[in-house]
Amino acid sequence: MTLPSATDQPIAFLRALFDVAVARAQPREVMAPFLPPPPKGRTLVIGAGKASGAMVEALDALWPQDAPISGLVATRYGYVPPALRGKPGRIELVEAAHPVPDAAGEAAARRMLALTQGLTAAEPPQGGESPLGGQRAQASVGGVLTADDLVVCLISGGGSALLPLPAEGLRLADKQRINRELLMSGATIGEMNCVRKHLSAIKGGRLAAACAPAQVLTLLISDVPGDDPATIASGPTVPDPSTCAQALAIIDRYGIGIPQTIRAGLQSGALETPKPGDAVFNGNRVELIATPRQMLQAVADACAQAGIAAHVLADDMEGESRDIALAHAALARSVARHGTPFAKPCVILSGGETTVTVAKGSTPGKGGRGTEFLLALALALDGEAGVWALAGDTDGIDGSEDNAGAWITPDTLTRARAAGLNPRTVLDGHDAYTLFATTGDLLTPGPTYTNVNDFRAVLVL
Repeated sequence: MTLPSATDQPIAFLRALFDVAVARAQPREVMAPFLPPPPKGRTLVIGAGKASGAMVEALDALWPQDAPISGLVATRYGYVPPALRGKPGRIELVEAAHPVPDAAGEAAARRMLALTQGLTAAEPPQGGESPLGGQRAQASVGGVLTADDLVVCLISGGGSALLPLPAEGLRLADKQRINRELLMSGATIGEMNCVRKHLSAIKGGRLAAACAPAQVLTLLISDVPGDDPATIASGPTVPDPSTCAQALAIIDRYGIGIPQTIRAGLQSGALETPKPGDAVFNGNRVELIATPRQMLQAVADACAQAGIAAHVLADDMEGESRDIALAHAALARSVARHGTPFAKPCVILSGGETTVTVAKGSTPGKGGRGTEFLLALALALDGEAGVWALAGDTDGIDGSEDNAGAWITPDTLTRARAAGLNPRTVLDGHDAYTLFATTGDLLTPGPTYTNVNDFRAVLVL
């Protein structure tokens, strides 16, 4: 695509870079090279994630029309691609809640386990009309899976919340509360998923164990720093190197309350997950079809074609959003004032997954890690001339609001104060969404049907 002029239209330029990032991670653009020929037996499709709806759409289109394929996949509410709405395909697609799980996700997880045992997946007991226009795709594979069968598992970020099948002794309400507390604690995605795996009956390789002896092909769109398949959506079909002891240590570190029976299960190892080397993973294949690094490289290439130098800091940044913002601000200020370490004009790019820690007992405002980063960045830059920035989650949602992120300009703070807002107070209250909604600087693309984590771009002219 042809980018707008960075000099004449800096915000339009940054907005176009976000579109390039999302386009690079669309399943229909990247899936084909990873698909095998149809197996001797049957093909079952299962999976979950914010990108899984688009993955279903791509797989159904790419798989030979004369080759049997069926299954069940869960995606977030509102993330069914337009082409599949009211048009049931060969793979059933259902919706559930994210980031806090709900009963629809639990029902989907139970139905997937039933399918791996060759059982007809029962209709969910509640939830209203299917996103496929009230018609259900055929989800039954008919008979126990064999070594001649293939299971294609479509996994992307968000799958942990979308497959909330509690371990024995845990209720869905417990998982919902634990999930909320983890989200507010400042825990990293790796720490959260370590806990989720050990409190689940389907994550941490357990879904692959249920599929044995069929071969399992896991197609992943990564939303985690480091692209570890065991961390993406809590690794339902890959070996889990983490332990019950590590999960319990994380729970205690962040003061997360758990039932005594679950604590006992973690202490005894009764809730341990399948490990690397387990025979249930023999012959299984895992492929990363889209990653944050590939996304950032596509954006850097687009910048180069537009004559703007781009510098990728990292695709796996973690830490508090406001701390990451301070580092970006110092770098941008050095470029703007001294032309080091990069010459201007340039774009500074980064990805990863930052965190926002909310004090226990406090009531946070509206916002997410992207808008928190941007407001902290604006405060650190303090109106630095020639610096613009955009940050957004590539899935289209920053936290739980309706925006992917926002952008800042050299006069962001001036405009916010003119509207009666105190930017520092807003940041301390984790209410950045309100500030950017007031200034008209929210990034609201709607669902993008993919998810390769955070995208940050700082433009220095």
